[in-house]
Amino acid sequence: MNARQTADETADDTVDETTDQTTDDTTAEAARPDIRIGWAGTGRMGFALATRLLDAGHPLAVFNRTRAKAEPLAARGAVLADGPADLAACDVVFTMVSGSSDFAEITIGEHGLLTGKTAPRVLVDCSTVDAEVSAQVRAVAESTGTVLLAAPVSGNPRVVASGGASFAVSGPEEAYRTVEPLLEHLGASVTYVGEGEAARLVKICHNVLLGVLAQSLAEITLLAEKHGVRRAAFLEFLNASVLGSPFTRYKAPALVHLDFTPTFTTTLLRKDLDLGLAAARRAEVPMPIAAAVHQLVQAAVGAGHGDQDFAALLLEQARASGMVLTPEDVSVDDGLGPRPVSPQ
Repeated sequence: MNARQTADETADDTVDETTDQTTDDTTAEAARPDIRIGWAGTGRMGFALATRLLDAGHPLAVFNRTRAKAEPLAARGAVLADGPADLAACDVVFTMVSGSSDFAEITIGEHGLLTGKTAPRVLVDCSTVDAEVSAQVRAVAESTGTVLLAAPVSGNPRVVASGGASFAVSGPEEAYRTVEPLLEHLGASVTYVGEGEAARLVKICHNVLLGVLAQSLAEITLLAEKHGVRRAAFLEFLNASVLGSPFTRYKAPALVHLDFTPTFTTTLLRKDLDLGLAAARRAEVPMPIAAAVHQLVQAAVGAGHGDQDFAALLLEQARASGMVLTPEDVSVDDGLGPRPVSPQ
């Protein structure tokens, strides 16, 4: 049995898919645990996000190109789909993929979600992708009767698991109100930022700042260490000050323990800086600091840190400073205590 058949069989018999729903009716439907939801893309972020919906009591039909990455979700009650087209009978489908080409492939590529006779009512893409590719997918979606919402997420898998993720959402506001109850299960904040691809730009701006902050955090941490201050002590002080933030707090263990197990890789950060600088060129907005950080991130990728967490910028900063770092064996609070998922 594929996910499309399962979605059809679990549909509420009182819902007539051939008739338009009012905004209030559709919003109420999205809040119900029996709404048919599909999820495409269960990498590190997608897995964490899909888990939160399952924990909130929403059955899911799930597809991932590497099936093994989705299989643990089956133990939580998800139905595994053989391809993205098998999710087309769902009311709402979420996508969470690595980049623009992946998003295009899974939606409008051969056997994509939007290429069959059936299509979901709402497609919610949580990836960070190019606005131009998103606009192409949006045009195809409109031709199938599907509304595309851009809903890129801020946070890493641990932030998602703790309930601390944030979403910027753009597209038709009526559709946003439809899925808002679902998005609220996924994170701590959901912000509607406007029509079209506005959320894509918001997320790119966010990740450009992420790169700048990461590089600056590496620089000041090593400046303190070279003058004899332990990294753990400096970061404890910083995180307790007015300049501390959830970001500096949850990156502190990586900087102290030199554990660069990826939550967001240096290569992915480079991709987002590429997108941000391209947007700046189109708008004739100078971004000298971001451009300098882009080159430092490129240097880190070139030095072999591309598949590591972007906190590995610390290692390149240490090399440039003539420093050899060692892990500090001290407990560090990352501030990511769990926030429970509210069940339906």
